[in-house]
Amino acid sequence: MSNQLQRLLVIMATLRDPMRGCDWDRAQRFETIVPHTIEEAYEVADAVARGDIDDIREELGDLLFQVVFQARIAEELGFFDFDAVARSIADKLEARHPHIFGDAQAPADDREARWEALKASERSDKGATSALDGVAAALPALMRADKLQKRAARVGFDWPDREGPAEKLAEEMAELAAAPADERVEEAGDLLFTAVNVVRAYGVAPEDALRAANAKFERRFRAMEKMAGSDFAARSLKEQEALWQAVKAAERS
Repeated sequence: MSNQLQRLLVIMATLRDPMRGCDWDRAQRFETIVPHTIEEAYEVADAVARGDIDDIREELGDLLFQVVFQARIAEELGFFDFDAVARSIADKLEARHPHIFGDAQAPADDREARWEALKASERSDKGATSALDGVAAALPALMRADKLQKRAARVGFDWPDREGPAEKLAEEMAELAAAPADERVEEAGDLLFTAVNVVRAYGVAPEDALRAANAKFERRFRAMEKMAGSDFAARSLKEQEALWQAVKAAERS
């Protein structure tokens, strides 16, 4: 174990020490730390998207601390420690790459299909009874919809072409428009779920697509505000739309 990792583990133990630790750190439990863990993972993703190497290093450190924190709580409860966490992932990686860490021949078949079959076998060994078992409920809703649909597709439950989900999307739009107020959340969910199916039919990751659309909208909106000056909010919708079109034209040129 590296000196810095050992140092981090000692710091974590000190922060959780009943006598001289930090009140906030001592009060935490598995479930209270989870939101911070999720936030740190997104901050790593943001740093990578921005290409900021210093931030990537710092955010990875923050994420590592989350793992150390959860492992320390587990150790105090007598469940497992950080070493067991590291051993678990090391064992899993070696088992999933027998052609690299063992004597197996390098497979010639589709890598993704083989990988998914291996994970399905692992889930079965853990007692899974459904193709959907193991899709984490805490995933962002868009990402989870994509994963649920992919799992269903692997056992044959999927549209055979792009026309099917496209027609279903039009149907869901009509149902949302006609839905009474108390059914709109359900119908809006059906619409979004079907939109994921449409995007997936084109081989596009919905999470990546929406993230790109968010970034494009933010970039264009900020440019529009800059073009308008301080009175953007006071302008009419027609004037704002003209600015939007001007920004799009500037991007194309």
